[in-house]
Amino acid sequence: IETRGLAARLYDCLILLGTLGFYQILIKRVIQDMSINPEDSILDFGAGTGKNDLLMLKYLSDDGSITALEIGKEMRKQFLKKCGRRKNVTLENFRIETPLPYSNRFDKVFISFVIHGFEQDKREKIIKNAFNALKPGGRLLIFDWNEFDLKKSGPFIRLFMKFIECDEAQDFIQRDFKEILTSLGFKNIEEKLYTFGRIRLLSGEK
Repeated sequence: IETRGLAARLYDCLILLGTLGFYQILIKRVIQDMSINPEDSILDFGAGTGKNDLLMLKYLSDDGSITALEIGKEMRKQFLKKCGRRKNVTLENFRIETPLPYSNRFDKVFISFVIHGFEQDKREKIIKNAFNALKPGGRLLIFDWNEFDLKKSGPFIRLFMKFIECDEAQDFIQRDFKEILTSLGFKNIEEKLYTFGRIRLLSGEK
């Protein structure tokens, strides 16, 4: 999925306005909960404007690094403005659902509110790419919607899913991603819940 045009240029502002500033608070908490080590090598799937990467950099030493994958032209421009001068940050133009040139290289793979926008077969390809890219003992961290019954949810979340989120999101929230991660080779599955359990940080170890 690719955000383009005006939406891409104003992406960070739109996220803040659309969540009444809550996203900025939440993503700081999530990145804190990732247990980033100073020397970690991190692969960021769908890095967007680089806002999350700047937050992750605060936990890394000069020996740590981030490799960010982003295909959107406008997003890449904003990313380079934010992170382009950082010596331990690399921006690559790769699609995350196609084969990637990484093997046993990273301590962590992070993907934030991106994977739900793909069809299920592509989601599994993304997860397999993450598995291949991780070192043994490395962790995939997926920050996204949790599983929940939309019909039993309140009116706000139902309206949000119907009019703001992509169609694929309604399929995503019905999937058992703990089982999916396990079936694709991950172990020691963990989750941290936010916003009354509607959003989570799901992780699995290679």
